[in-house]
Amino acid sequence: MSEAHCSTGLLERYATQIEATLGCFDRVVITGTLVEVAHAGAINARLAHEGIKCFDIKEFAEPLRRQMCDHAGVLAQQAGLQVEFIRRKNFRKDERIAAILQQRGWHPGQSACVQCDGELHDFRAVARAPHWTHWHACHQRQVPALLLLLPACAPRQTWLPCRLQIYFNAHNALALQLQQAGIGYRMADNAFVQCDDWARAQALADDFDIQALHRDLDKLAAQCVPFLQRFPAGYHWSLMQVEHAFDILWKSKEALAPVYAEISRQAIHTVKAPDVAKFLGRPLPKNPDTQVCSDFHTRVEGTRVKHFMGAASLKLYDKHGQVLRIECTANDVTFFKHHRKVEHQDGTSTYQVAPLKKSIYSLGDLRGLLAAANARYLQFLSELEDRSEGARRLDKITTPVTDGNKHRSRGFNLFCEHDLQALLAVLHGEHNLSGMTNKLLRKLLPAWKSGRISRLLKRLRLHGVVKKIGKTYKYYATETGRRLLIALLKVREHLIIPSLAHPS
Repeated sequence: MSEAHCSTGLLERYATQIEATLGCFDRVVITGTLVEVAHAGAINARLAHEGIKCFDIKEFAEPLRRQMCDHAGVLAQQAGLQVEFIRRKNFRKDERIAAILQQRGWHPGQSACVQCDGELHDFRAVARAPHWTHWHACHQRQVPALLLLLPACAPRQTWLPCRLQIYFNAHNALALQLQQAGIGYRMADNAFVQCDDWARAQALADDFDIQALHRDLDKLAAQCVPFLQRFPAGYHWSLMQVEHAFDILWKSKEALAPVYAEISRQAIHTVKAPDVAKFLGRPLPKNPDTQVCSDFHTRVEGTRVKHFMGAASLKLYDKHGQVLRIECTANDVTFFKHHRKVEHQDGTSTYQVAPLKKSIYSLGDLRGLLAAANARYLQFLSELEDRSEGARRLDKITTPVTDGNKHRSRGFNLFCEHDLQALLAVLHGEHNLSGMTNKLLRKLLPAWKSGRISRLLKRLRLHGVVKKIGKTYKYYATETGRRLLIALLKVREHLIIPSLAHPS
């Protein structure tokens, strides 16, 4: 690896081919917990307050369930929707909603109301010996779940503790902000491929207003839950899954393709477990059950490389062939640690390195941690040996090209005897002093006529193998052409032919 390669990052190396970069939250999944019935102790206190016995919890919960179902039906009717009842297994709600949005359009408002079975937590009264003290345990079982889609995706449990799950994509939220600011843009899926003001877009992405998010979540809860006024403490919002993406937009798909092919191939072979831990800013886990590994996956949209350690992961993939995306995902935000105030059970508090809190107000600190992981991974990719230029040069000499008059000139094939003779003539040593002319090439290729050699010189020039000396009829082999031809001949003479010479 050259010193110049080591001293420049990937962004600097391809600055002329990169249109812009953008760092932004991507998928964010938030869970809302109704504080006053969130756990067994809270349920006991609430039932005692309302004079309901422990084993009569159904008297308390069933009316709430009916209110939620009836309210969902009212909201669906107001939006002109029908409640869909889904009972089949392996039902992908996101695919169904995508199909509905394709027909309905992406304007704000309720999109769908789907009732399906899901794995949800509910409370059940049990008895504990020897004093038959009644308590509530949280069990997991198949219960009906009502999926009500509003401006954000909000699946609602119809059984206590009535959790809400809110999903939104911050790229789409950023698009709305750009629209409100009068800034033109164009998106492909959830990636920006054109923007009139990239600096302003980055500033809006960085200025993520968590308090405004909290207000929006509370409004959404009030819209979804008809009995919310019975619980003054309301919902507590915590982070379930967060993704932060760093997008590198290239000026063309042709410029990104060889670079992505090379760095993705090298990344899957060179990234080891200690590297994954370094990217994520954590030591290697001591628990042997925690997986630290990498995988390469081929999808319909393309390919992606994924490195994961426990509840966090890093991904590298191209979106629509023009955006190189590095994405860090936290499925449990407590995976990441930072320096914060820690309150202890005895009432004291200390400042120390501790796991991130799950509260939505940790999004600010989490953004810095996820962005830092992306930056460390990008730096590692920058240090990989870049051989994409070699692939481009090989492709240039072997594929057909056209001149200004749209005349097609075929590529060179080293397994073709005529092409091999022509390329060997170009590498002849005497051309280094006086240059290459039609006359000199006829001496080296006696069976070739002058017109054929003229066409050969034009073909070599179009493929970048030779260059014409100004105001003369002389040519010389370019440095790129010479290196490429020597490499190809080495492969042919020292690898392919010896391999085929051995009898099977």
